[in-house]
Amino acid sequence: MVSNRGGRKHLGDRKREHAITLRFNRTELEKVKAILQSYNLDFRKRGTVGPFLRKLILNRETIKEKRVPDEISNLSYQLNKIGSNINQLVKVANYKSMRSPNASLEREMQKVSELMIELIETINNGN
Repeated sequence: MVSNRGGRKHLGDRKREHAITLRFNRTELEKVKAILQSYNLDFRKRGTVGPFLRKLILNRETIKEKRVPDEISNLSYQLNKIGSNINQLVKVANYKSMRSPNASLEREMQKVSELMIELIETINNGN
C-alpha cells in the first residue's frame, strides 16, 4: 500500500522541462499587473504569473487568415535583397566620387525600375 506522505505531487509526463524567459519594460509590466489584477490574481504571489501567461497563450486560438502567404513573404525577401544591391551600388558610386552615374549603371537602374513595375502589376493582378 502506497501512502501519501504529503508534499508536492509528482508530475510524471506533465513535467515542464523547457523554459522561455520574458523580459518586460516598466510600461509592459504595469500592463501585465493590470491584467492579473482584473482576474483577481496577485502578481507578488509565487506561481501566479507563469501559469496565467501559459493558459493565456496556449488556450488562445490562432488566426490563420492573417498569416502572410509564403509567396508574398518570399517576394518581400527578394525585394529587400534588390534594395540592398541598389544601396551597395550607390555606396560604391559615392565612394568613387562619381557626380553622375555612368551609362551602364543608368541602364541597370532602368531595368530594375521596369522589373519593379512589372512585379507590382503582377501582384495587383494576382489579388
